[in-house]
Amino acid sequence: MYKPLELFIGLRYTRAKRRNHFISFISLTSMMGIMLGVVALITVLSVMNGFHKEVRERILGMASHATITAARGGLKNWEQVMELAKGHPHVVGEAPFAEGQVMLANGPNVSGAVLRGVLPELEPRVSDVGEHMVYGAMTDLEPGKYRIIIGRELANLLNVMPGDKVTVVTPQTTITPAGAMPRFKRFTVAGIFEVGMGEYDRGMALVHLRDARKLQRLGDAVTGVRLKLDDLYLAPRVSRELANRLPGRYRISDWTYQHRNFFSALAMEKRMMGIILSLIVAVAAFNIVSTLVMVVTDKQADIAILRTLGASPRSIMAIFMVQGTTIGLIGTLLGIAGGIALALNLEVIVKWVEKTFGIDFLDANIYYISELPSDLHWSDVGIISMGAFIMTVLATLYPAWRAARTQPAEALRYE
Repeated sequence: MYKPLELFIGLRYTRAKRRNHFISFISLTSMMGIMLGVVALITVLSVMNGFHKEVRERILGMASHATITAARGGLKNWEQVMELAKGHPHVVGEAPFAEGQVMLANGPNVSGAVLRGVLPELEPRVSDVGEHMVYGAMTDLEPGKYRIIIGRELANLLNVMPGDKVTVVTPQTTITPAGAMPRFKRFTVAGIFEVGMGEYDRGMALVHLRDARKLQRLGDAVTGVRLKLDDLYLAPRVSRELANRLPGRYRISDWTYQHRNFFSALAMEKRMMGIILSLIVAVAAFNIVSTLVMVVTDKQADIAILRTLGASPRSIMAIFMVQGTTIGLIGTLLGIAGGIALALNLEVIVKWVEKTFGIDFLDANIYYISELPSDLHWSDVGIISMGAFIMTVLATLYPAWRAARTQPAEALRYE
């Protein structure tokens, strides 16, 4: 008596009666379908967010949030640039580097790589390569000792271990009486790292900054300065602000520009996966259409009586929209609760399944990670729940419109 008529009758039709259990069963399956679709969407997108986060952290563990280099040639006033960059409130770390393409050789084993000269005492400010050392440590790089740290895959390719010698050949040449000869230097392998990204484990080598500058004939200059920020998503803005602060001409880039294609591909993959999985919710919404069509057919007499009592077509339409929307709302809420619970406890559940059934979902030797990552984004939950609810509301329009067009005389002719 205290509820709006449309809401009261719509909720009453949602409950089962003795003569329409089949319709109630279809309503229940529609509700379960929406719930499973929302759970699948939240869980899968959380897993994709977790993988993207792992990849991003591994890339930025070796790369940098932002990089300052000279417009041409080497960066000579790099100490001044570091001081100016340090004054920015979002810059939490800075370190110089000297980088170039080289060829590493050990007997018949040869491979190209990026040779990066670093200062062992400053490098931990901008990268976490020191946390991924398999053998040795960053402090083993001493100036003048010509020691080198390489990735694990590169070490396997060259067939070297700590203590072995590798020859580093640079593109620069030295003029001799016999002609132009490439510059090369023998380095001692001091350590091996493994960050889990083939780009670096297979193609990166670290030496002391002083040795790299001498090998590349940079003198007192460096290739540039690498920066670490307190919020990596501010890198484009901070880069522009630093470009305006620094005197002279410099080239400033950030991680979003350096790996734009890769991260764009990841974003596109997540977007397409969300669209594909949303078809589960769409199928459940179609079940709501069939459910309401059968309800409308079953309730022809009730609709005719309500019309003769003065109910308007708009009220009849609202009654069946309430019924369908209730099914969708309950399914969406159950799906949100289940999806959030599953996404937050996915690692524990996967570990239990692996331990119980003796299987490995992720082989650490292949994927470099042994746990299924999950990173729940509340923005994804909001978009999924809103999209599922809108689908269910749209699914109620046609059956409700059909019910509103029911003519009382036609419906009661054979009653």
